[in-house]
Amino acid sequence: MPLELDVQFDIVIYALLAGLILGMLFDLYRMIRGKSGHKLIIIIQDILFWIFSAIAIFTFLLYTNYAFLGPYVYLCMGVSLFIYLKLFSNFIFKVENGIVTGTKVTIRRGYKNASYPFRLFFNKINNKR
Repeated sequence: MPLELDVQFDIVIYALLAGLILGMLFDLYRMIRGKSGHKLIIIIQDILFWIFSAIAIFTFLLYTNYAFLGPYVYLCMGVSLFIYLKLFSNFIFKVENGIVTGTKVTIRRGYKNASYPFRLFFNKINNKR
């Protein structure tokens, strides 16, 4: 039984969104992994990333279009991933990097501010200035 047109349209839209999500996950992984590291560790990280990505994308497609995985779903995901990597990846990578850097700075400052009274107290006990 052929699918109705609105169902097919939803499947294509969600497949395109899945490709964009995969691209964003790849940018996040690229930022976390960095450029250096031992080759064996990078291979293990790559395998774990693709397993996690496959689970995340399958779960997304399961909830949005009942995990209908026809050939055009893979084609739409590939096309949207290619477009994302060519057009949006550099900008999104910079935004993600800024968010992560800002989060690190906020956590570091929060820790220093929260630990300052304790450091003062223990320094006075030990007669340190």
